[in-house]
Order: sequence, then structure tokens, then C-alpha cells
Amino acid sequence: MKMHFCIPVSQQRPDTLGGRYVLYSVYLDGFLFCRVRYSQLHRWNEQLRRVFGNCLPPFPPKYYLAMTTSMADERRDQLEQYLQNVPMDPNVLRSDVFVDFLKLLQLDTFNITTKKSFLDIFLPDGRSIKVEILTSDTAERILEVVSHRIGLCQELLGYFSLFLIQLHKEDKLSVLKKMADFELPYVSLQSSEVENCKVGLRKWYMDPSLDARLMDCRVAGELIYLQAIQDIEKEWAKPTPAQREKLEVLQKEDNQTKFLVLSREVHHYGYMQLDPCICDYPEPGCEAVVSVGNDQISCCITLPDNKTQDVVFQMNKVKCWQVTFLGTVLDMDGPLRTLNQNLELRFKYSEDSRCQWVVFYTKQAFLLSNCLKKMITEKMVKLAAENPEMQIEVPEQGKSKRSHIQQNQKDYFSFLPRKSKISIKVAEDDCVFGTIKEEDL
Repeated sequence: MKMHFCIPVSQQRPDTLGGRYVLYSVYLDGFLFCRVRYSQLHRWNEQLRRVFGNCLPPFPPKYYLAMTTSMADERRDQLEQYLQNVPMDPNVLRSDVFVDFLKLLQLDTFNITTKKSFLDIFLPDGRSIKVEILTSDTAERILEVVSHRIGLCQELLGYFSLFLIQLHKEDKLSVLKKMADFELPYVSLQSSEVENCKVGLRKWYMDPSLDARLMDCRVAGELIYLQAIQDIEKEWAKPTPAQREKLEVLQKEDNQTKFLVLSREVHHYGYMQLDPCICDYPEPGCEAVVSVGNDQISCCITLPDNKTQDVVFQMNKVKCWQVTFLGTVLDMDGPLRTLNQNLELRFKYSEDSRCQWVVFYTKQAFLLSNCLKKMITEKMVKLAAENPEMQIEVPEQGKSKRSHIQQNQKDYFSFLPRKSKISIKVAEDDCVFGTIKEEDL
């Protein structure tokens, strides 16, 4: 499926020779990922094509005349589509030419040089592991380092991931985003404008039954045990009074196996809970706490009259969804580094022969979208196991720990930037891009 790359804005910048060039601000999952020129992307595309041939998506052509505003917007849209579609091929996603280019862009954008450093990785119980890294190490590489440090079985790495998390007062926690394998956690942490932002290690699957695959590894079992305790303490998972009493006894006895067996019976066990947000269901202006997992989008909705209503949307009735950027104010020095204050996720839901769009206004729209994609992928992998005639590619050992569905699957997700609502303060009229160097055309 497509990745959450977007280019909501481009800016003109003066060069040293008196001309101008266009700088694109590329966001990943709502956070500024890099800034890049067309010429850099054009050279990268040529490198990719030398390796992978014509299986790549189309790249926007050069213009040899001055671009109008509509032409510039069209190019920005095309570049955005290109970045979203290129990683859909798992062979491209895992390639050095793909990863190395994006690593360099991240470092250059935030003026960070490659050097040795230390990074704290937080576990679900609040403890942290300090690991020695290079600032240019990817999330996939750091996850391997952490797993080696704690003794996590290498073949189980695909069930875990690094996340950008935010710690709040009263011991509350928000998961901001899942880090992409090619993302540089050190750079993302240093460049984040979010207070009390940390890198956390969490399990990354939405089907609680997958716990069983990890229990033969002591470290993996301990990690999901610690996360289960955390989820219950933070009321993401909601045991009944009787269940809570039994779980407390098992925790005191440190009986991890029985604790996890009972936990799987707890309401919302293994779900990802988002921060409170606004939704338009069953009527506009409702507050909602959204939990997603086990093929469900579960919502505790507070109506305008302060009554609460529990609503569950089944994933097999979700036809598609899209994330929309509603716009924000940008300044001359460059765009804000997060878009997540003005996002919505809407999905098309079909029930009783009737379709309707359900909308959530949440800063975690991209995280929610990633969770929906994960549930779709897990369901397709399960179906492929039950039906061997379905085509599914499993990456080579050591390349990537995740399974990849072939590209003939349905595309459930789209990203729609509403550029008309973006305000860019510029010193001069940008109806036409006048003096632009040929290499950026």
C-alpha cells in the first residue's frame, strides 16, 4: 500500500547566482521528513530506473519554459504521487539506492552530520536502554541493535517496531507515529517540535492472537507482557473488576504466561488507543476516544448532550479511507515541522446496504491509517495462508522481517492535501515561477 508521503507546499528560494529554485517540503506521517529540489529527485529516479527498469511509477517531466502556478501545483502533486507509489515495490523499498538517498536527505535537511552518538530506547515499563548508534542509522538498523542488546530473537523482529511517543503529565502516553524502516530515529527526535518526545519499542501487530507466535522467545514474551501491563494501567485495555483482580494476583506472582492468556480476554487488549478527538458520527461535533485493533475501529463517543455511546466499526465493512490535510499557516523561514494539528481521517463504511463517510479530526490521523493498513495486511496474510493460490511474497531472510502483499491488491488508502487552504507568506507574487535554473525544471 502507499506510504504517507505528502508535499503540501513548495517554496521559491534564491540561489547564489541570482536565480531561483523550488524547494519541496516532504512530510512523512505528518512530520517534516526532508526538503528536496526537483533536480535531486530527478537524478534519484534515474538511478532507480537503472536498477529496476520501467517498473517504477512515472516521474514528472522537466519543463523548459517558466511554470505557471497551476503547472507548479501539478508538478507538486505528481512528485507526491511518485513518492507514495515508489515504495509499494518491496524490492525498491529494501534497496540501497532507495534507502541511502533518503538517509542523505534527512541528514542534509536538518544539518546533522554522520557521527557516533547515543539514543535512549524506552520500553513499555518506562525503563530505557541506551544504545550506541550512528546518527545515520535507520530505524530498522537500530531495532536490530536493540534486539541484539536485549536478546530478542531475530526472526521475531517483524512483530516489533520503533515509535515516536510523547510522555504527558500524570503518567499518560501518546503514540505519535510508527517509524518507517528507512527513517533516522536520531534525526526525527532531534528535529521534532513535540515536547517530551521519545523513541519507544512496542509490538507492531493488530491481531492479539499473534501473541502465541512470540511466546517461545523469553524476551519477546516479556516485552508483550510489559506492554499488556502498561495498556491496562493506562486504561487502553479495560478489564472487568473480576479480571483485574485475577490479573493483579498473576502480576504479583510474575506468572507472565497466565497473565497474557487472561489478558487476551480483556476488552480492547492489544488495541492502539488514540488521544481524544472530534468525530462527525452519529452527529457533528462529538468527542471520541478511538481504539483500533482486532479488525475493529472501536469508539467511545460523547454526544453533545454529554451522553456516551459505544460504537464499533468492523474492518470488513470499511471500503476505503483517506487522510486529508486541512491546512496550516506557514512562514517565510520554512514550513512547520508537523502537520498533525490539522488532519482528518475519513472512511467509507457499508452496512445494511447503506454507505456513509465517517470522519475523525485527529492529529494522529496517519497513525490511525497505519493501523488500518496493518489490519488489512494481516488479514490478507491470513487469507493467503488459508488459500495457497493467492500470490504473496515473503522477503528473503535478512532483507526485511515483514511480509509484503504483491501490488495487485486493492488500494484502500489515499491522501488528499487541500492546498487551497494552505497559507504561504511570500514576499512577492508567485503566479509565475520566472527565473529558475534549468536543472530544477
